[in-house]
Amino acid sequence: AEVDEGRRREHGSAGHPVTAVVADPAIPAVDVERLAAQFIDFLETGAVAPDLFADDLFADISVPLWRYQAGDQDGVLAIRRETHPAPGRVVHHRLDPTPTGFVLEFEEEWEQHGERWRAREMIRFDVRDGRIVEMSVYCTGDWSPQQIARHAETVTLLRP
Repeated sequence: AEVDEGRRREHGSAGHPVTAVVADPAIPAVDVERLAAQFIDFLETGAVAPDLFADDLFADISVPLWRYQAGDQDGVLAIRRETHPAPGRVVHHRLDPTPTGFVLEFEEEWEQHGERWRAREMIRFDVRDGRIVEMSVYCTGDWSPQQIARHAETVTLLRP
């Protein structure tokens, strides 16, 4: 099985690989909180803090019925501009540290063609040397004002 800097190891039978991640005990909580705040700032302003992403950043982005990948910061920024031309506002978020970085769950709103749109996302971040080195993004897709209204009329949420 291949080893990626001692962090990932693939196991399993042929055709059914399972990836195990080796914990990095050197990730301080302060880095997790700083990186999460900087990432939210990036979503809301489009500005990237100089110490947010590693030079060899990799992103795997899944949206309904589609998938993108980028192998560096420029690629991630290009996908963001293509899929969200305007900065958003993170309405709710939850941050959970992991042995290799953190998970950020959030709801984002933005204006598009004079209307308010919304999406929910969950991202697993791997951190190395105080920077985000890998992102695995799962997005509900963009909800139009009509979808938001239809959902509000049909479903009563127990929590936001």
